[in-house]
This record gives sequence, structure tokens and C-alpha cells, in this order.
Amino acid sequence: MSAAPPRSVGFGKKLRQLAVGVLFALVLLIPKILHVRRNPRSWMLVRIFWGVAGAALVVLPLGFGTSFVPAVVGLAMFVSAILLPPAKPDADTGEKARELGALVVVNGGRFTLREASFAAQLFVGSEHISVCDSRLQSFLEIPVSEITSAQAEESNGRWFLRVNWANKTAAFGYRGVFAEHLARVAETTIRSVMRPALPVLPQRRAAGA
Repeated sequence: MSAAPPRSVGFGKKLRQLAVGVLFALVLLIPKILHVRRNPRSWMLVRIFWGVAGAALVVLPLGFGTSFVPAVVGLAMFVSAILLPPAKPDADTGEKARELGALVVVNGGRFTLREASFAAQLFVGSEHISVCDSRLQSFLEIPVSEITSAQAEESNGRWFLRVNWANKTAAFGYRGVFAEHLARVAETTIRSVMRPALPVLPQRRAAGA
């Protein structure tokens, strides 16, 4: 058997090093890539570049008879460039908080309203508490001045936050390892904006009664 030409072996080694370097660079660029995906025009340019680079990694190893690893990486890059559409723009929680006049946003667990059940966020303000879904659509507003109690409690292995106001009750369910922590954070946050009840002063008898 004849040994592979040194030039071909050296080129294959450099190509493998290049492929490893590209993968490492992609890992570092993942946060920036996710940000670029929110801009359709910028993402289109990235997809074109990614597709061309992937095609090059597929073709070059086949032409020089080197390792198939760069070809697999290039194929994955090429397919990703074709299939990945621009990301849908995320709703800005900060802007929504300013719009609602909220002081802080806390996890609302799972909230059920009529037949709808969704992961809730509680936008807690000094005047009212807004219950929103993941798309920041508001489903319920609770006037802070009418809240009589906010209590985190465990029931059947699950944690709940129950908010009572004006003869109404809203229950927010929490699951998982941090269920108790999330429920108590929401409880403490809501209690921090509740107005303390005015003390009832004893009535004094009129003089001479």
C-alpha cells in the first residue's frame, strides 16, 4: 500500500482544524446570532453566508479526499441556512411594564380564567395588578386598593397563590422544584403594595353619658 502524499495529509489536517475553529466560533456567536434573527434583512444575509460556507465545507473535502467530518458540518450548516426562518420578535416586557405602570414583574405560575389556561406574568403596580400571558396580552386587572389578602399555600403537593379582592378570588398554580419560592416571591411582592388596613378606634362615650 502506498502512503498518502504528505501534502494531502497536511491539507486534511488544516481543514479539520479549520472546521473545529468554525464550530468553536459558532458556539461563541450563538447569542449574537439569536439577536440577528430578530432582524429579517440581517438574518437573510447571514443565511446566505452560512449556506455558501456550508456548501464549501461539503465540496472541498470531497474534492481532496480528506476527512468526512468537515463535510458533515458543512451539510448541517447548509441545511440550517435553508430551514431556519427569522425569529418572531419578542414582546418587550419592560415596555409593557411602563405601559401598565408596573413597579415589578413576577412569575404568576399557571392561571386559569374561564376555559383558558396559560403561563401568567404578574405586572405589579401601586394601583393595580395586571395578569398577562406570554404574549403580554392582559386578561385580568386587580385593583390594589380592593385586595384583602394574598396568601401562598400548599395543596395536594402543589403551591398556589390566592389573591382575594371585592368578593373575588384568583388562584395561581406553581409546579416544579422552585414552586414554593416563586409563590412566596409573588406573595411578598403583592403584599408590599397593599395598603394596610386602617385601625379601628374605639368609640368614646359622650361626656356626661
